Amino acid sequence: MTPSPTAQPDVTVVGIGADGWSGLAGPSRRVLREADVLIGGARQLALLPAECAGERVTWPSPLRPAIPGLLAAHAGRRIVVLASGDPFHYGIARTLTELLPTPPRVLPHPSSVSYACARLGWALEECEVVSVVGRPVARIAAALHHGRRLLVLGAGADTPAEVAGLLCDRGFGASRMWVLEQLGGEREQIREGTAGSWSQPPGDPLSIVAVACLRDPDGLRLGATPGLPDAAYEHDGQLTKRYVRAATLAALAPAPGELLWDVGGGAGSVAVEWLRTHPACRAVTVERDAERAARIARNAERLGVPQLRVVTGTAPGALADLPTPDAVFIGGGLTAPGMLDACWEALPPGGRLVANTVTLESEALLADWYRRHGGELVRLAVAHGTPVGHFTGWRQAMPVTQWAVCKPGAPVAAASGDAASRDGEAAGRDAGNAGGAGDAGNAADAADAGAGTAGSPATVTNTGAAGNPGTDENPGTARNSGNAVGDEQ
Repeated sequence: MTPSPTAQPDVTVVGIGADGWSGLAGPSRRVLREADVLIGGARQLALLPAECAGERVTWPSPLRPAIPGLLAAHAGRRIVVLASGDPFHYGIARTLTELLPTPPRVLPHPSSVSYACARLGWALEECEVVSVVGRPVARIAAALHHGRRLLVLGAGADTPAEVAGLLCDRGFGASRMWVLEQLGGEREQIREGTAGSWSQPPGDPLSIVAVACLRDPDGLRLGATPGLPDAAYEHDGQLTKRYVRAATLAALAPAPGELLWDVGGGAGSVAVEWLRTHPACRAVTVERDAERAARIARNAERLGVPQLRVVTGTAPGALADLPTPDAVFIGGGLTAPGMLDACWEALPPGGRLVANTVTLESEALLADWYRRHGGELVRLAVAHGTPVGHFTGWRQAMPVTQWAVCKPGAPVAAASGDAASRDGEAAGRDAGNAGGAGDAGNAADAADAGAGTAGSPATVTNTGAAGNPGTDENPGTARNSGNAVGDEQ
């Protein structure tokens, strides 16, 4: 959605906390008294006294598409929008800035995370903030590291129990948890316990969950860099192995906001670890086999990147309607007619392409493209120490040929991506900031605006180019067709 070309409306955003009117500074009170129109969630509007005599308007449903019309309907009047806490912290101010010709005036209030750190004695810069308002709780898994502190913006009264369940499932049952409710208000309350023994009933929906992460002794350790243990993935052998995967991600060089095509997804490991490098990274994985596609979605959810889009279809046909990528990884199906041509054509100038193979036929194809387009052609060979009787010897894995290339030309000014992808993210964000609910993570305000849920794994069925015969072979598997050979190394 692009900003309206009409004149800038007179809009001020005022942050308000659970302490309501008494917690507001003088400038915020003055703006609220002088407003002709007051817009917010029902809970926030109820915090204002009668002396704020402006017309009160609750957010419509759905929120984001209604904003331009709502502001236009009150053109020429002084409009004040209420937000929970800091309006630019998962709040409505960001949405208004995206839709208005120039940013609105903003009078912030302390955010819920600032209150939480003040109560717990935590340094905010040393905490990871994760919002699950309108987003899957599984997103927390990407931030789980022993000794780290998390602040989870909750989606409602059930969020603490959901967080505790996820921590136990991911091997962090020993973690300490605090649920901080109605921060700054008269009904402020803090409850604490451990994830493994959490049995407290649902409390106030206006809450934030703090977690001091402690990994169980037998929990699988997952690092912050690409190259997770192979055991972290559910797979049927179609998996880019750990050390090759690390080299592949290094060649792909993910950056915040960029979009990856993972063609021939297999277990989805390359796309998953691309997304884990930064919360703003985006990825689409294409896998012909429906069972593998479902497995990719499970791997993405378990490893904390449920936003991974899974397309079930045969490449290159299934690539036709995808948003423009910043990078493409081809893990299988290289010899499918038109595969490399389609991927190369889709890349903008400055985009990267990385392709891996273990077969001579595909290797010859990569050598030809290397001759024509340059880049870097490398051979990756990994050997593992294994028992040989009473001694130890090397067992060589099949060598992997990798071609990595950057498309010539000046790179685009900003990370590419389709409007639908960004609108989906905005929908999830607006589920939290309806009436400014996002900062405190409370579901009450989001429900007032009819907020939906966004960001869950989506499996899109595409027929693609039916039955492209492939000639790649996977180690230890039969010959495959099309792009079914993804993540084979």
